[in-house]
Amino acid sequence: MGNLLHIVTPLHTRTPRNYIDRMMDDKVSCMKVAREYGKAFWDGDRRYGYGGYRYDGRWESVAKKLIENYQLPNDAKILDVGCGKGFLLHELKKLLPASEVKGFDISAHAIESAKEEIKSDLFYHGAESPYPFKDKTFDLVISLTTLHNLFIFDLERALSEIERVGKKGFIVVESYRNETELFNLQCWALTCNAFYSDREWIWLFEHFGYSGDYEFIYFE
Repeated sequence: MGNLLHIVTPLHTRTPRNYIDRMMDDKVSCMKVAREYGKAFWDGDRRYGYGGYRYDGRWESVAKKLIENYQLPNDAKILDVGCGKGFLLHELKKLLPASEVKGFDISAHAIESAKEEIKSDLFYHGAESPYPFKDKTFDLVISLTTLHNLFIFDLERALSEIERVGKKGFIVVESYRNETELFNLQCWALTCNAFYSDREWIWLFEHFGYSGDYEFIYFE
């Protein structure tokens, strides 16, 4: 299997979170709204999700790290599974002008809200459904904070497709290392269906034949 990386965590830890407030704020109702992945999830009140997911350039640092780590050439082919509004792909395209980037998401609102420069490269699709690409089409397939939203049988299919269409892979999922982080994750997560420890994730990656790199997001 691949390596444990530390690329997205610095961005994740910049945001303060009050776990108890989230849990006590009619969380079940908020989860139902969030799982529609509509406007409320992306651009509504914080209790339903991001609380306004707007382009501010924060993904540039992640894009630079990916290019450096994977030695991506200017004409690299990159796929983002669960791309959201495509902000990371936009940054990658800016840094690699000759690259071919593609992304898909199950949120029509996210794709419709993408920047015009990248919108034509995004499409509506589920991470667990067969990808409309040939084997090893992409130099790199990424999936950031998406796969933990799948049930285990869908997770197997998604990992299989990522492995199939990509020469290299990088996955980021929510996880925990101890009881405190598990509690915080359960309090905070609105869409997560896979509450696995880091050791369980690694076991699943190996069991499902995923050979790429990975990173875990923790709620400390």
